[in-house]
Amino acid sequence: MTATEPDLAALMTAVRDRQDRAAFAALFRHFAPRIKGFLIKSGTEAALAEECAQDVMATLWHKAHLYDPARAGVATWVFTIARNRRIDLARRDRRPEPEDLLWMQDGTEPDQAELFEAAEENRRLAQALADLPEKQRALVQRAFWGERSHSELAAETGLPLGTIKSRLRLALDRLRTRMS
Repeated sequence: MTATEPDLAALMTAVRDRQDRAAFAALFRHFAPRIKGFLIKSGTEAALAEECAQDVMATLWHKAHLYDPARAGVATWVFTIARNRRIDLARRDRRPEPEDLLWMQDGTEPDQAELFEAAEENRRLAQALADLPEKQRALVQRAFWGERSHSELAAETGLPLGTIKSRLRLALDRLRTRMS
């Protein structure tokens, strides 16, 4: 028997408003297998799909306070989280490995001028970040250091996706200008 959207909304509201564990368990029973199936159909290996489904449900519990029934139904909200996790997994898998540092392999020390130049560039970047408006700086830090997707940032902050993208674009343009 599948739950209807009003049933799911009532369960989600109980989780959001009262941290109701029984309601969460019901949501888990309903969504976890569906999320896993969704991920497997999209090409994710079964073990990774299982892990991702667990992660999505943990996110549902921890971020329940962000759920707004006026913006989306429960299923839409949950599967958006699942879709974003799938995208994050794909990005992680395609992320290139860091290049080997040649000076570490042959036992020689790096050129001191190169080290100074890298440190100076890091200092300039830190200053450029500090000079950004607070709202832009916070989004850049969460997007890049927190490895959040635009959709995740929108869900976490409650801001429209377009606002997230605009603030990040403006921030990156300012950083490029300062660094060039």
